[in-house]
Amino acid sequence: MSEQKRTTAGERTGGVLNVFAHSFLVLWVVMAAGPVVWVVLSSFRPHSELVSDPFGLPTSLEWDNFTNAWTSADIGQYTLNSLIILAGSLTGTMLLGSMAAYVLARFSFRGNRLIHTLFVGGMMFPIFLALVPLFFILNNFGLLNTRQGLIIVYIAYSLPFTTFFLVAFFRTLPGAVQEAATLDGASHTRTFFQIMMPMAQPGLISIGIFNFLGQWNQFVLPRVLNVGSPDDAVLPQGLAALMVQQGYEGDWGALYAGVTMAMLPVLVVYVTFQRQVQSGLTAGAVR
Repeated sequence: MSEQKRTTAGERTGGVLNVFAHSFLVLWVVMAAGPVVWVVLSSFRPHSELVSDPFGLPTSLEWDNFTNAWTSADIGQYTLNSLIILAGSLTGTMLLGSMAAYVLARFSFRGNRLIHTLFVGGMMFPIFLALVPLFFILNNFGLLNTRQGLIIVYIAYSLPFTTFFLVAFFRTLPGAVQEAATLDGASHTRTFFQIMMPMAQPGLISIGIFNFLGQWNQFVLPRVLNVGSPDDAVLPQGLAALMVQQGYEGDWGALYAGVTMAMLPVLVVYVTFQRQVQSGLTAGAVR
């Protein structure tokens, strides 16, 4: 009887924990997805309905909000600027980060641990402390308020975490393949680009998604280092300007439409590569 009582008590405790865990997950989903759903629904409502009933459902689809945001508020130009900068910064970050991580993970040399520690230390450096030095450095090199300067800063800002993440991933890859390529006469460059990088694809996709999200949503760096022509602003800067503009003009539907268009690429990228991100994050633990 005592064993049955203990079994019953254990089942009750497990049931309570399951209820608590599921309740917490439901609450977390509501807190995370609720604002996103509200913004999307609000993007289809006219300004008068948003003012009278902010949390109501749209009675009709107001597609003019997206048209006004794309043309009148120059969201299209801001999106193009962000894509151009992101193409250069993301490519440079992934290329330089993967090369540095591969060398640190697969080769032993004097200063290896020191260089790795410096990359890790770069993750703990607050970006706000570097804004003033970055401003004067870019100004001295003639890169202030330019796309090239912003791309370089994005790469430097993203390299520490990219290298730290990929070092741990490259260490999990089997060394026999690299040794076989060396015995066959393959150079280090060919081994890296044709053998090791395809094997590290899950990790590269995972860190690429993180860098895409961080650089796409970056606001502080362009707000300080890209304050030249308003036509050169990136999407977060454009949304901030749209918020101020619509706050005075009274077209909150266009503002929500602009925010929805800014979120759409992020959602598409994450949904498309969701499985690769999960496999990349768990690859080290499985191996």
